[in-house]
Order: sequence, then C-alpha cells, then structure tokens
Amino acid sequence: MSLAVTVVVPAYNEGEGILAVIDRIFEAVDSTLQLLIVVDFEQDNTIPVVLAHPRYGDGLELLLNDYGRGPAHAIRYGIDRAAHEIVVVTMADGSDDPRQIDPLARLVERGVVVAAASRYSPGGQQVGGPLVKSLLSQGAGRSLSTLARVGTQDATNSFKAYSTEFIREVGIHSTSGFEIGLELTAKARRLRRPVAEIPTIWLDRTIGDSNFDMKAWIPKYLRWYRFAFGPALTISQVTAQAKRIAALNESHPTPKNGTSA
Repeated sequence: MSLAVTVVVPAYNEGEGILAVIDRIFEAVDSTLQLLIVVDFEQDNTIPVVLAHPRYGDGLELLLNDYGRGPAHAIRYGIDRAAHEIVVVTMADGSDDPRQIDPLARLVERGVVVAAASRYSPGGQQVGGPLVKSLLSQGAGRSLSTLARVGTQDATNSFKAYSTEFIREVGIHSTSGFEIGLELTAKARRLRRPVAEIPTIWLDRTIGDSNFDMKAWIPKYLRWYRFAFGPALTISQVTAQAKRIAALNESHPTPKNGTSA
C-alpha cells in the first residue's frame, strides 16, 4: 500500500543544484508525494529553478517562509504546511539518500514518532565533511543512544521522518540552526514515545558551501542534548522545559543562513 508523505527541503541559494535533488526524490519515492522546497527571501536563486521544473504544481511546491530567516524557521514553516500524516525533512545539498525516504516513512506508519537515518549505526557511513564536526556529532549520537536510550545513534542528523500528529502535539521550539532533529528526538525520549533508525550513507555536499557555524550552534545543541536525559515527562512538562531551552538559545545570536546540517 502506498503511503502519503510530505518531504520538506529547506533551501538557500541552491540555484541549479536543486534540480538533481528534486529529480532524485521523485525518482526514488514510491509514496504519494508532497515535496515542499522552502526558501527565506524572494531573491533566492533557488526560486526560478523550482518554478521552471516540469513537476511544479504536480507534487512539487515552492514556499516562501515568513517565520524568520534560517533553516529552523524554514523547516518549521514547511512542516506546518504538511498535507500528510508523515513528514520527512531532508537537505537541499544532495547529502541525503532519497531512496531511504520510503523506509523511514514506513517506520512512522508502523508506530514510531521519529525515524532517523543514522550515519553511525552498523551499515551507516559519513563520507567527507569537517573532521571536528563529525567527531562531535558521532560522540553526541552514540552517547545519547547508549546513555539516554533515545532510540537512535544519530540524534543530530536532520534527515528524519516524523509523525505529523506528534509534531503538532509537542510543537517545535527551535529557532536557529538544525536543532529540530535533536529537539524532537529528545522530546520523544522524555515522553517515552518510540524512536527507530535505519543506517544511511551521508555524502558531503559537492556544490555550494555549508554555512554550519559550530561555535554559534554547539551551545544550543548541548541544551537539547542534556534535555534528552531524565525521567518521563508529561506533554505540559515537556512544553514548559522546551520553552525555557528555546528562550536560552534565542538569547544568543546565530547565523541566519545555511542548508547543510
């Protein structure tokens, strides 16, 4: 049975590079697909490329985010406009394998609220990317899996499928960077909701530049990391703590752009 899946892709000046990403997603996904490309401003050079694509209006949509600049706002804007019960977030830089969208969606259909594509589980791999960033990500993912039992060895990867109902229930409080994947994984753990993973091979982008600023974003990731530890909470308790974390994170400025987690 075919699933219905919304795929959200935050984009920032991807230009012609977005074509391969769009085409690969449509080629790989068997589910009924709503593909949302989300940009932050009208001058983004991704826009004319998407509008000229032959699938535009036939499963492919372009959204102009008005929540604020940056990937967190773009992802949340896209998720808020998801038409289907399963939503997948993937990157515009071609680093993620779109053939895994359907298997991730199937895990959500079976009952997990977060399904992660994991670079660090057996069979997974990370090819390229900055060494320090990779080591920090691996350390965070594996320690969260072992010590906090979050259900995945790659809580920081943005390539994940979610239950749309779960996201509507818990909300998204991150406003910067690519914290959302870690935030929603931590919330699922504190609510004792099921999380699962499949291995993935992540390839560093070959076109354009990553705008990931470790110095600015790591302190914010660490707050969500710490939140994953602890006893079970109610929805109201999770919301209260998430608002506190978001307020602390918003008190420190971060870069406004970026498409690569």
